[in-house]
Amino acid sequence: MSDHAAMILLGFALSIFAAVLVAAGAGYHARRGECSYPAAVTRAATAFAATLTLIAVVAAALVALNG
Repeated sequence: MSDHAAMILLGFALSIFAAVLVAAGAGYHARRGECSYPAAVTRAATAFAATLTLIAVVAAALVALNG
């Protein structure tokens, strides 16, 4: 495996890890705010999807800027 492919895989893994952490935090705060379990899971899923979307947009912008 080349260094370039390894860096891409590492970036992908770190992005997923960051999204999972954000989702866990959102679910935790939703439960602490007296939300039901389904509402907390919904908020966690929304936070996960939003984080991955933001990471994808930033990555696409960086690729476009670098040529």
